[in-house]
Amino acid sequence: MLQRKTRKIHIGKLAIGGDSPIAVQSMAATQTQDLTATARQIEVLEKANADIIRIAVDNEKDVEALKILREKFPDSTWSVDLQENYKLAPIVAPWVDKIRYNPGHLFHLEKDKSIREKVQFIVEAARENECALRIGVNCGSVDPDYKEKYKDDSTEAMVRCAADHCQMLDEMKFENYCVSLKDSDSDKVIDANRRFSAERPDVPLHLGVTEAGLPPEGIIKTRIAFEQLISAGIGDTIRVSLTLPNDDKGQEIEVGRELLKDISEGRFRSVPENFLDGLNIIACPSCSRVENDKFVDLAQDVRKMTEYAEQYKLTIAVMGCRVNGPGETDDADLGLWCGPTRVNLKKGTETLGSFSYDEILQQLKKEVDQMILEKFDALEPIKEENF
Repeated sequence: MLQRKTRKIHIGKLAIGGDSPIAVQSMAATQTQDLTATARQIEVLEKANADIIRIAVDNEKDVEALKILREKFPDSTWSVDLQENYKLAPIVAPWVDKIRYNPGHLFHLEKDKSIREKVQFIVEAARENECALRIGVNCGSVDPDYKEKYKDDSTEAMVRCAADHCQMLDEMKFENYCVSLKDSDSDKVIDANRRFSAERPDVPLHLGVTEAGLPPEGIIKTRIAFEQLISAGIGDTIRVSLTLPNDDKGQEIEVGRELLKDISEGRFRSVPENFLDGLNIIACPSCSRVENDKFVDLAQDVRKMTEYAEQYKLTIAVMGCRVNGPGETDDADLGLWCGPTRVNLKKGTETLGSFSYDEILQQLKKEVDQMILEKFDALEPIKEENF
């Protein structure tokens, strides 16, 4: 395994980058204001020895909940996702160790202000509170300007966006930051992080395959990316994003540490040549943005229901929220994004309709069958036990 060349930064008491151990993190999947559930989630992740726990904050009530939780967990290393509300940075920063902002979400609020002004606002909040930052670029929510400029190379759009934000932070004399470039496609994760690392070898990288989905497929997708990158000296923190019930989220940490151990000891597992040549189901790992707990069960039901179609090269995306769901299902053949009581069904970028949780599987099956007929001029008989 090659020596990493990144600079060392500090997330609270935790050092990452340089010769520091690769940190393993996960995310609380609960509504932050549900203090009992969120405390339970933090306890599960702490028991699994998570180095960093990420918590979502979307409004001032979430911040108030965060303060109460901090009293109970004074020594935890926390990262916060600002989602679309960058204005929360000054009131969040005193209670956490790292703030993650998504460049693709900055244009939503106060559109009369420049992106640079908004980044400066976040930077000053972080600087005043000795808080680290993560520039989190995600395939499903790339800044529209970069998406348009590099519409023939989506990976380059991500890399250029991340590099430009790094330059902004450098010009603002803020160095305590890291970057992530995530996609649900393992090969694109490898490509994006290789390109960025070649251009900015000094910047620590957080690695992850977003929406990797249910185990074991989600673990295999993650392993593909991590083996290629970490063995090449790329990667300073990791997240294994699996679609799991809340009480099982500690498995993300356990799997992450197992992958790191295998890579450090040279145990690389070959991937079957036909892996992902057939049906590919991607699903987000769930977080506090999920508005209906049925989401995880739905993802599992989708996988079971579509077993009859596993030989067909189709991608079905199952997303848990209205924030990232609409954009992150665009590249799938069929996409589902979940609201509080309805599930929205898409075919590529086209919205097909909104259905109840009880109706959606039947409707999805119809679309899968139709797509198999259209794309492959074939349809295997459907066994009763598959539906």
